[in-house]
Amino acid sequence: MKDMDDTLNYSAYSVEELKDALSNVDKNAFPDRAQAILTELTNRKSHEDTITNGRKAKVLFHGNGKEYFSIWIVNLLLTIVTLGIYSAWATVRNNRYFYSNTDIDGHRFGYLAEPIQILIGRIIGVLLFVAYYLASSFSPMAAVVVMLIIFALVPMFVCLSASFRMRMTAYRNIRFNFTKNYSRAYIVFVGYTLLGMLSFGLLYPWLLKKIDEFMLSHATYGDKSFIPKLETGQYYAAAILSFLSALGIGIVGGSAFASIGFGAMGENAEVGSLFIVGSIFMYAFVFVVAGSIYQAMIRNHMYNNTELESVASFSSDVKIGGLILLRMTNLLMLVVSLGFLMPWIKVRTAQFFVDATQLNIEEGAEDVLADQTQSGNAIGEEVAGAFDIDVALG
Repeated sequence: MKDMDDTLNYSAYSVEELKDALSNVDKNAFPDRAQAILTELTNRKSHEDTITNGRKAKVLFHGNGKEYFSIWIVNLLLTIVTLGIYSAWATVRNNRYFYSNTDIDGHRFGYLAEPIQILIGRIIGVLLFVAYYLASSFSPMAAVVVMLIIFALVPMFVCLSASFRMRMTAYRNIRFNFTKNYSRAYIVFVGYTLLGMLSFGLLYPWLLKKIDEFMLSHATYGDKSFIPKLETGQYYAAAILSFLSALGIGIVGGSAFASIGFGAMGENAEVGSLFIVGSIFMYAFVFVVAGSIYQAMIRNHMYNNTELESVASFSSDVKIGGLILLRMTNLLMLVVSLGFLMPWIKVRTAQFFVDATQLNIEEGAEDVLADQTQSGNAIGEEVAGAFDIDVALG
């Protein structure tokens, strides 16, 4: 009986070998053998379906600094020569490089915007800024009125900006989108912001959570929606830890620099200069540490608690220490190279976040239907950028 069991054990066979064995076996003479082969094939098929319907997919980035440098330096030179006009083309070239080199499950992203769309929106943004500048030159009251009007339009600009960026992004020939909900945007960006100000900043973590929640819950991929399940407590934890780390480093480092520096400055001017430079780097370190703690904690929370309806769930494992090290080395590279290592800085930063990101692709990934709305408007994005009111996630 044991020999028969060993004969009917086909677990070591490949799928092709199983199919070949099934086609050659005499089903009348060896019905048990035929059934064993068929059972093994069925089990393999069931296992493959499970993997297909719930498989893990790493995010990959294929770019490199040397390759991107040639794009970056041409963009920089042409932008300078054209007094900034080429910046619209530069934006498109940069985005297309990073999008097309980002890979999920064997498919790469596409950036679909055309330079003229960016340029028109950028011109309108500049004109609004010029209007504010001219108003401030003639009358402070006129400048206040113009600025109030512009900031009253902030929620609309945010929605238009998000809609344009999302709709110009495609994956597997299906576009992302952002459902513009202006009434909700005014509640979040005006109403909740006023509450944050009235609370003397105590409600700011809650406000930031509401902003992220708004941006995520109105984003779509084809006909599927993103579903965030964010927790206010995580935002307070990130904010408190960031604040305490900044405070601690500031007190300890500031005291040490003060005690050493003030004495040395009176004796040696060169030492005093080094003290000033060292102080600048210390404060930069404070901001890097505090910002990295907050970004790592919130990014991980957002990705780990957001899913794309019936399509995918996400996970992020950004290490705080790794992010601090990345940002500090980026800063040193930028200073030492006088900015010429910027392409490598951008590429290694993209690689860092990509390496920390993973997707679990679900069964409904093959059932996404394309959104038929194909147009996009760059005006909101460029106006928002001109007045520093753009909103970015992650």
